[in-house]
Amino acid sequence: MTDEREPVADGGGPGRGRMLLGGGVAVILLAVIGASVGWILAGEPERPAAPGDTAPVGAASTSASATTAPPTATARPNGTRSSAPAGLTVPEVVGVDFEQARRDLRERRLGWRLVFGTGAGRTVERTSPAPGTPVKRGTTVTVWVAGPAPAVTVPDVSTLSCSDAADDLVEAGLYPRYATGRQGPVTAQEPAAGGTARWNDQVTLTCGDKASTPPTVSPSPTP
Repeated sequence: MTDEREPVADGGGPGRGRMLLGGGVAVILLAVIGASVGWILAGEPERPAAPGDTAPVGAASTSASATTAPPTATARPNGTRSSAPAGLTVPEVVGVDFEQARRDLRERRLGWRLVFGTGAGRTVERTSPAPGTPVKRGTTVTVWVAGPAPAVTVPDVSTLSCSDAADDLVEAGLYPRYATGRQGPVTAQEPAAGGTARWNDQVTLTCGDKASTPPTVSPSPTP
């Protein structure tokens, strides 16, 4: 009698084994490829800088010291103001008449001291500080004159206050000397008005009210 049962598929044959092996390899390859593609798309992650690494030229520093460093302190003015007006300098007076030099210094509110020489002429030979030197207002400038001090007539200051008399003497090239103080009217002067002196000579002034004579006290009559 003929056996008509359908043949049963052989599940353990060599063909089926090769199919399973091939499918497993394919899955593994796909997984590896997918991971590689993901790594490439994501890019290489940052790595901590190793000691000795040098940042590329032009790269901004991101170190903690750079980001947290305090700003550079700006120098503050110390509040000190110069007493020298801008542009105030010793005028160029070398070679000019010493009286003109004195006027130039006075216009700039500078002091002066005349030093006369033994040569000839009235011109200025040099100054200290030198011409063009920046100075403060009120600075005394020493002026060296080539020749000796010229003669000058002593002005009459006997009717003036002591301060006004001093101004007139200085204007004339003389210097006041005070015998009794600088307050009150002039009561005497030496040399006298109209006398002859030379530049830089002193005139002695006696200033102040004349002492009043005490009243005479009559003796009381004898009883």
